[in-house]
Amino acid sequence: MVQSLLSASLLSISSPSFSIKVGEQGKPMLLRASPRCRVRARAASSKAGPQAVEIPHQWYNLIADLPVKPPPALHPQTQEPIKPEDLSPLFPDELIKQEASTDRFIAIPEEVIDVYRLWRPTPLIRAKRLEKLLDTPARIYYKYEGVSPAGSHKPNTAVPQVWYNAQEGVKSVTTETGAGQWGSSLAFACSLFGLDCEVWQVRASYDQKPYRNLMMQTWGAKVHPSPSSITEAGRKILQMNPSSPGSLGIAISEAVEVAAANADTKYCLGSVLNHVLLHQTVIGEECIKQMEAIGETPDVIIGCTGGGSNFGGLTFPFIREKLKGRINPLIRAVEPTACPSLTKGVYAYDYGDTAGMTPLMKMHTLGHDFVPDPIHAGGLRYHGMAPLLSHVYELGFMEAISIPQIECFQGAIQFARTEGLIPAPEPTHAIAATIREALHCRETGESKVILTAMCGHGHFDLPAYEKYLQGNMVDLSFEEEKIKASLANIPQVVA
Repeated sequence: MVQSLLSASLLSISSPSFSIKVGEQGKPMLLRASPRCRVRARAASSKAGPQAVEIPHQWYNLIADLPVKPPPALHPQTQEPIKPEDLSPLFPDELIKQEASTDRFIAIPEEVIDVYRLWRPTPLIRAKRLEKLLDTPARIYYKYEGVSPAGSHKPNTAVPQVWYNAQEGVKSVTTETGAGQWGSSLAFACSLFGLDCEVWQVRASYDQKPYRNLMMQTWGAKVHPSPSSITEAGRKILQMNPSSPGSLGIAISEAVEVAAANADTKYCLGSVLNHVLLHQTVIGEECIKQMEAIGETPDVIIGCTGGGSNFGGLTFPFIREKLKGRINPLIRAVEPTACPSLTKGVYAYDYGDTAGMTPLMKMHTLGHDFVPDPIHAGGLRYHGMAPLLSHVYELGFMEAISIPQIECFQGAIQFARTEGLIPAPEPTHAIAATIREALHCRETGESKVILTAMCGHGHFDLPAYEKYLQGNMVDLSFEEEKIKASLANIPQVVA
């Protein structure tokens, strides 16, 4: 009887989680997850809840609202402001326009939004169990980006970058990656739009996180440990130090070198540049609407910083609201003590890579040839901070602290055993700072609303957790002499 009912026509069955069609043979076929299906979207079940917001249709450009515009990037040879044609060997025209844009909003292409629907909007979750553990009157919320296919916030910019390259007929892209979150995100995006992808992964992370390497290869990417013998930049480093753990600056040099030498190849960057931070503002735009839906306003916003994309993506829309006088949150960046560009670096023009191939950018830097110790938060091992984020810091719209990795993993364990999610090593810095703030609220009795960026899961970072749980993790710091030597090599730019 059931078969006869089904054979007459296709029967559609829908649920809040997925759509099913039943064919003529009565066999159910899963078509695709509904945009309403969200991992751990437990904060609400009604349409008025924080998970019911729409995906933003525009990226937000903070530059439009800043009282003082950021300093321009400079040509590495002439030290004159960079021109669009100087960037064309590396980037497609539309990304070059976005890099220099002063427009307040930039429309997101519908093709990009269609891919975003695979995981966006991402959930805003209240950490009630963590609050209970800490016995704090504070209310803790985290914006969780680990639901993306690559497990982090990085696809927010990987997808549009690859799409713009595909639109201009580019056949291949190169990039660097630290922990592998960016490399896997770019490989994922390239698999959707049919581009080849070549990745240089920092050697320390390449060895620590083999499954990120396999993830990139699964999506079709070619992956090299950096420094490598493939490029001139890599060979120079290996000649000086055959056992170099690598750095993001070195990996950038290698990827840029290959892209610049091939006409059908462009370069993609996962952080630092203006257009990257622009794409990430979908995080903050969603989060503002989600907090409005539950009647909350953040008193403190906390995020980890390496190059700045995750932090800028969450905070820039909130800074806009702060500049308009609508809210007044304290905004706090958290970086590793082993690579403290904001708290220990200098604000100066420097190269974005180790070999000096990129434009000169004014940023907080430890020196372009600074090689951080191999901490487990590979995505935070970068010598500089995003120029736009550095500028915002100089204007006084945010503050910064650094936290050692053992305290970060202590916080991560508390978070995992209460909230159930295992954080990537990078957001453990934000979690540790959030716990500090929540415990301070316990002392003062303040019922602050704390918003933190949970930018990715740690499923491929379990060797780091193993080291912590076995008591083998050590705090790695920086050496003052090492930084002084690196800062001495910063190019002298005449103002």
